[in-house]
Amino acid sequence: MKYCVNRHIQSLICVLLISIAFLASCQKDDKYRQPESTDKTKPGIVTDVKVKNFNGGAILTYTLPTTENLLYVVADYKINDKVSRETKSSYFLDTIRVEGFSKSQDYTITLHAVTRANVASDPVTITVHPDTPYYQLIRKSLLLAPDFGGINIMALNPGKRAVAVNMVAIDPANGKFEIQDQHYSSTDTIDYSVRGYTANPTKFGVYVSDQFGNVSDTSIITLTPLFEEMLPKSKFFTYQTNSDAAIGYGWELPNLWNGLTDESGGSIGWHTTAPPNKLLQCTFGIGATYKLSHFVMWGRPSASYGYGNPRDFTIWGSTKDNPADAVTPGGTAVGTVVGDWVVLGNYHFPNPPSGLLPGQTNAADAAFIDAGVSFDVPFISPAVKYIRLDVKDTWGGVYYTHLMELSFYGSPQ
Repeated sequence: MKYCVNRHIQSLICVLLISIAFLASCQKDDKYRQPESTDKTKPGIVTDVKVKNFNGGAILTYTLPTTENLLYVVADYKINDKVSRETKSSYFLDTIRVEGFSKSQDYTITLHAVTRANVASDPVTITVHPDTPYYQLIRKSLLLAPDFGGINIMALNPGKRAVAVNMVAIDPANGKFEIQDQHYSSTDTIDYSVRGYTANPTKFGVYVSDQFGNVSDTSIITLTPLFEEMLPKSKFFTYQTNSDAAIGYGWELPNLWNGLTDESGGSIGWHTTAPPNKLLQCTFGIGATYKLSHFVMWGRPSASYGYGNPRDFTIWGSTKDNPADAVTPGGTAVGTVVGDWVVLGNYHFPNPPSGLLPGQTNAADAAFIDAGVSFDVPFISPAVKYIRLDVKDTWGGVYYTHLMELSFYGSPQ
C-alpha cells in the first residue's frame, strides 16, 4: 500500500513539474513574441565583425549589442552598380550572409542593429571582397560544339548553384540576336543540346545568368550543325526475341511507330503483360543504319505518372543484320557490350514538372507527357540497325509497361 501511495505522489510531482515548465516556456515565448516596444532608446552597435568570403558573397560574424529589446541585425549593400539588397538576421544569431555580388572586388556593407521599437543603431561599415561568382566561373568553363541539328553546350558547375544557361541566335525576322533557349540547372555538370537548325553555318551565342540578375559576357561562335532527320517509321519492323515481354490487350508493338500519341478514337500503343521474372522489353528494326541523335517518347496519357508508364529505362542497339538474343537488363553502363548488343543510353523519365508526388499530379504534368519528352543519345554511341527498349521500373511500380509512341532522330550511315 505504501508503494502505491509513493508512486501516486511521484506522479503528482511529475505532473506539477511539467506544468511549471510549460508555464515558464509560455511566459518566455510570450516575451519573445512581443511585437512592439515603447522603448525608443537607440541600440548599441554590432562589434568585432569578421568576414569570410566565398564565391559571390561573404559570411559576417559579429558580437551583438546587449540591448534588451534587440530584434534583428540588417545588412544593406549593393551587388552591382544598379541593384541594392537588404539581408536581415535574427537576434538569436550572430552571423549574416550577404551574396549575389556581380564581381570579385571590394563592396561596402552597412550593418545596423534594430530594436522591437524599430529604432536602428548607428551604422557599422565593413568591406568584403567576394571570390569570383559562380555564374562567371560557369561561363569560363563553357564548351560549345556542333551537334545533330544544333549546338551542344557543356559547362562545369562545381558549386551546384542554380543558374540559367541562355542560348541566342539570329532571328530571321529582324536579323538580331534573340533568346532561343533557356536551360536551368543546379547540377555539377551541364550538358545538353539545342536542336532545330539546318546543317548550315550558324552563329550562336551563350551566356550565363543567376538568381540575382547577374549576367555574364556572351560567348559567340559559328558552328555548322550536323545533319539529322527523323527516322522514317515506314521502315520499322518487329524483331521478336525470346526475352521480349509478352503483348497484352492487343496493344501490339507496331503501334509504337503508327504516329498516334493519344488514346482518342481507339488509338492504342504498346502494352506488356510480363510476370515479375520477365524483362519489360521490346526489340525492333529501323530498316537502315543510323547514328542516333535523340528520341521522343510519349507515355500513356490516361496513366500520367502512374501504372506502367516507364520511369527508368535503357536503350540498347545492334549493328548486326540479325542480332542474336541476349539478356540485356536495364541500368547497364553506356557502351557495355553484351553479345550483339551495346548500351546506347540509360534514362530517367523526368519527374513531374509541378513538383507534386506521383498520384497527386495535375493537368500540367499530364500535358507535359502528352507533348512528348525528348532524350539525347550520347554522341559516342555507335550507329545501329536494331533498337531494344528495356524498362527497368515504372511510375506505378507494376510488372507491366506501356507507351504510345517513339520517334527517333539521327543521321543515316
